[in-house]
Amino acid sequence: MEPLQETGIFCPYCGERVTILLDVALAGQDYVEDCEVCCQPMRIRFSLSADGLATVTATRESDA
Repeated sequence: MEPLQETGIFCPYCGERVTILLDVALAGQDYVEDCEVCCQPMRIRFSLSADGLATVTATRESDA
C-alpha cells in the first residue's frame, strides 16, 4: 500500500471539492488544513478500517 492516499473532500465553508493527501501509514489523524480555495481552516479527521479503507470527515475548525 502506498503511504500517501489522495482523496477528495468538500470544504465545509465554501463547498468546493478539494484534494488532500492522507498519510495512511498512520491508523488515523485529526489535524487542521486550510482550504486551497477559500483559505478557511478545516478540521480533517480520518481513520482506516481493517481492510485499509479511509473514512474522512471535514468540518469547520470551530465545530466541536
